[in-house]
Amino acid sequence: MDRQTPQVIRLADYRPPAFLIDRVNLDIRLHATKTRIIAELHIRANPTSSGAGSLILDGDELNFVTARLDGAPLAPDDYQATPSSFTLRAPPARPFKLEIETTVDPTANTKLMGLYRSGGAYCTQCEADGFRRIAYFLDRPDILSVYTTRIEADRKEAPLLLGNGNPGEAGVCEGGERHYAVWSDPWPKPCYLFALVAGDLASVHQPFVTKSGRKVTLGLHVEKGKEDRCGWAMDSLVRCMQWDERVFGREYDLDVFNVVAVPDFNMGAMENKGLNIFNDKYVLADKDTAADADYANIEAIIAHEYFHNWTGNRITCRDWFQLCLKEGLTVFRDQEFSSDERSRPIKRIADVIRLRSAQFVEDAGPLAHPVRPSQYREINNFYTATVYEKGAEIIRMLKTLVGDDAFARGMDLYFERHDGEAATVEQFIACFAEAAGRDLTQFFRWYDQAGTPLVSARGEYDAAARTYTLRLTQATAPTPNQDVKQPVVIPVALGLVAQDGATIEIATDDPDYAHGVLALTRESQTLVVKNVATPPIPSLFRQFSAPVKLEIDLADADLVTLLRHDTDSFNRWQAAQQLAIRTLKRDVVALRQGQTPAGETPLADALASIIEGEARRDPAFAAYLLAMPRDNDIAREIGHDIDPDAIHAARSRLRSTLAARLAPILSGLVADAPATNLYSPDAASAGRRALRHAALYAAADVREPAALAQVEAFYEQADNLTDRQAALIALHDKPGETRERLFEAFEARYHTEPLVLDKWMALQATIPERETLARVRRLMAHPVFSLSTPNRVYALIMSFAQGNPREFHRPDGEGHRFIADLILELDARNPQVASRLATSFRTWKSLESGRRGSARTQLERLAGAGALSRDVADIVTRTLG
Repeated sequence: MDRQTPQVIRLADYRPPAFLIDRVNLDIRLHATKTRIIAELHIRANPTSSGAGSLILDGDELNFVTARLDGAPLAPDDYQATPSSFTLRAPPARPFKLEIETTVDPTANTKLMGLYRSGGAYCTQCEADGFRRIAYFLDRPDILSVYTTRIEADRKEAPLLLGNGNPGEAGVCEGGERHYAVWSDPWPKPCYLFALVAGDLASVHQPFVTKSGRKVTLGLHVEKGKEDRCGWAMDSLVRCMQWDERVFGREYDLDVFNVVAVPDFNMGAMENKGLNIFNDKYVLADKDTAADADYANIEAIIAHEYFHNWTGNRITCRDWFQLCLKEGLTVFRDQEFSSDERSRPIKRIADVIRLRSAQFVEDAGPLAHPVRPSQYREINNFYTATVYEKGAEIIRMLKTLVGDDAFARGMDLYFERHDGEAATVEQFIACFAEAAGRDLTQFFRWYDQAGTPLVSARGEYDAAARTYTLRLTQATAPTPNQDVKQPVVIPVALGLVAQDGATIEIATDDPDYAHGVLALTRESQTLVVKNVATPPIPSLFRQFSAPVKLEIDLADADLVTLLRHDTDSFNRWQAAQQLAIRTLKRDVVALRQGQTPAGETPLADALASIIEGEARRDPAFAAYLLAMPRDNDIAREIGHDIDPDAIHAARSRLRSTLAARLAPILSGLVADAPATNLYSPDAASAGRRALRHAALYAAADVREPAALAQVEAFYEQADNLTDRQAALIALHDKPGETRERLFEAFEARYHTEPLVLDKWMALQATIPERETLARVRRLMAHPVFSLSTPNRVYALIMSFAQGNPREFHRPDGEGHRFIADLILELDARNPQVASRLATSFRTWKSLESGRRGSARTQLERLAGAGALSRDVADIVTRTLG
């Protein structure tokens, strides 16, 4: 098949497997260039399948050696073996044992799927379909097998041998140069959860006792010399295990739990049963090499992968269309954990920023797809914000609609009913329908329909009747392959605020309203509130109760009132954002028409009146109030005919306006730093630092020599990476000797720390100046940079393409050409990384005509290139539309 036209896989075509593999015994003899794998598969016909026929196993770039059936060699006419498949032409009707030997070259595996080498260690990545790059198999998630794995390696090269499950026999092989270890996993699992690691790594262990008294050994395994950076990851692991026992009643089920950190990994981490493999950036941390955001990410991702032990491993997906069943649910669980461990209001704001910047953009473009898609060409391209973040929002809405108690009963029923199974989204939702005693058929549309609903709200106050009438309508725009959208169930958490800031109690007879939430189920609904003494200001979608866009006609004064007085912290922040967006959209229009934008904005005075009080009450929240929408956020709100230059100019003007008004108020915060050596990654300390940094940014935005000197002094006095990075951010778009001097000092300090230099490269890649493309090209020649390491590509190249719209979408088209060139080069090395980079073009249709034409030219060039991988071909084809 032509690699540029990958086959369409459809949910409607799902059929149960004709064969089952109950048990897998693997003998893996590791070698740098010729690893030998003997897979003993215990197979039987599936009694629920309509028919068997030939047995066809999946493969990918495998070197076939030999095959045996029930211990006897197979005759040549009995089978066919190619690098991509193994066919047993006439399998026995009874259960049988098929033994196949293959070899692979881990060192040459630049795709980082299957068995490969990272930093000298052997490791694996099998989700979604990497196991077929290790052994011939029925590589689909509904094949659940019990695994026993014998791993053999050179003792000096790989003294540490890790596998899934519990450790068993271990010893030295004859001759003494090699050794082996046997690992047995008692829990049936799909092959995408298979893992092994072998290498010369440092280990940190800690005991853990579950609530029922089971003793578990926790292990973190990292590059030697970095053991002292494991403390936060281990602490996070212990806390999330305790939290899952307490909140969801889920207890760990093996004798050991291992986490391995490697430098070469396509994703963030992988939840392999009992042996999680992590990108090292999400494990290693100390105050000098990890920023506050890194600590928060480590805490969340350690939790996410651990939580998969039940929502993903013990209960897995029947097929890859059900990916959200494990990912959306587990994102919701890790968000809840972080909210409990840190600040729930702050976590909610951060999660919504991520949702809007990634998933809303996805929903509005050519790559839009339902949370549970009906078809795909390449499953690796569906590990998206829609599946993860929107999938989590659906779980959150479900909890809001059925209530906490019914949600807890539904989760318990799901674990009880489907433990050890490969389940579907329908089976998951059925548990909550039963637990809550309600029909969730309409709610299921959230899984089947792509696009972000638009909710329009209009309010009318009747002074004579003392009533307030709120009219709501919902509509979802057409998306690729879906023209007609049905109304979905939208929980609208709401409140009413008086003009003086007082809270107005909601009294209504509406049966769709309960406990502060209106269930919007129709295209149009009306809520009538009684006994309202004064005209109210509606506060809608509190805590962002649904992943929708809201269109509401509130005056600037109304938004200022909500900012000052709303009891919902999310909507206070949202009011500030809306005031900023209104100013920015107005100024963008003026700039594009060659006019001088008006300088005033009600936001400046509103923030000036409350920021000192907020700084004392909740520094982290105050920092979020001061953070203005980014260029990409503004583009998303405008939606069409985007001119990145005008957007950037408007945002720079607003920042200067706010700085002039707020910098004097915030000036004392910059110097208000704690004594050295008192750094702590806890949420309260991080919040205080975030506010100091916001004050530092405001000072720098004044653009006076004294302010720049203050930033440089802040950098020199810093005793942690978070503060040093903040100084670079403050000067990020302030060209001159001070900025370049700090960038050079940062590089000199961290020249042996690739993960820290990733931040240094990312900051330079997002400088909104015409010289930045040349700077990025120079950085590609830096000793730390390599196209073979995903972290380096994401830091430098992806940051430029997705975090610097002004330069990626340059009017001369050179930004588009540069990224297209790299997509082609990367595709030959690592298609997954290349396809992620290709998504940078997803907003091309919303650009103004000149830039839109440039992007189309490069996309058509990519589409016409020969021998594209399925990953990249799929993204490019869908992006072109």
